[in-house]
Amino acid sequence: MTLDTATLPETWAQEVRELARQRNAVILAHNYQIPEIQDVADYVGDSLALSRIAATHPAQVIVFCGVHFMAETAKILSPEKTVLLPEPEAGCSLAASITADDVRSWKRRHPDGVVVAYVNTSAEVKAEADICCTSSNAADVVRSLPTDIPIFFLPDQFLGAHVRRVTGREMEIWAGECHVHAEISPADVRRRLSEEPNAELLVHPECGCTTTALYLTGTGDLPADRTRVLSTGGMVAYAKQTRARRVLVATETGILYQLRKLAPRTEFVPVSERAVCPYMKMITPEKLLRSLRDFIYRVEVEPELAARARRSVERMIAIGSPSVGGE
Repeated sequence: MTLDTATLPETWAQEVRELARQRNAVILAHNYQIPEIQDVADYVGDSLALSRIAATHPAQVIVFCGVHFMAETAKILSPEKTVLLPEPEAGCSLAASITADDVRSWKRRHPDGVVVAYVNTSAEVKAEADICCTSSNAADVVRSLPTDIPIFFLPDQFLGAHVRRVTGREMEIWAGECHVHAEISPADVRRRLSEEPNAELLVHPECGCTTTALYLTGTGDLPADRTRVLSTGGMVAYAKQTRARRVLVATETGILYQLRKLAPRTEFVPVSERAVCPYMKMITPEKLLRSLRDFIYRVEVEPELAARARRSVERMIAIGSPSVGGE
């Protein structure tokens, strides 16, 4: 979704930046936000990279243009700072697919097991996890674990299947999904590839089509050097160096704005035009301006819960994580 910028006041971006200066605030925008929000933000990226920026940035106020678990993660890593989410109803179907009680139930049945939680989870779930991961380092996190213990990977079933495939580790995988990524189907990939036989293909590992893309690569129907399974941060890094003429992209369509800016000579084409997250599009220019003006909506995480959740994130960071970052 792109707003008609002609309907925005000419002074909108100037007002936002001036209010941010007055509030000692930094504006962070996820790759899936609408272009107007990406353009006015101080930083654009994936959720974990933005949370790391928030933790080290001198600003005392973080305005997180994303969804709730992202703002919550920023608060977990920066408990002394004020974190604002311009739209409190901006949720996430994947994060909502599992609860802390679900994790505790598994731990009671597997007291010697390890819980690996994707960063796309609530603070309560992170607090019950042993270690977090991103889509770009999930395989490295799993490889770092002892081979003789049960592993519970949550909540994304497609990312979990991809990690199991590349590591060879047996894991119990929670059957959660991002409804947007899950609906990018194998049929979508096959149709697009038949229409674009010479295009390269970028696939986010949360997609329901990841297995099909890799199968086509394995059978030779799709050359291996033209297929990449990448996080959003990995896609941005790819765009900075690619010389490809056309690239099919299987993820939420909001990232196309960044990719096209970084590689204007490359034509980035969505595998599915339907891959639009309504939650990511809930933050509008008007809501961002109101958030800064009225100092709303504050995201809070109870200190003891935040401390437990922070441990699982710090354990992930301690084993090393790729520079291209998160989800």
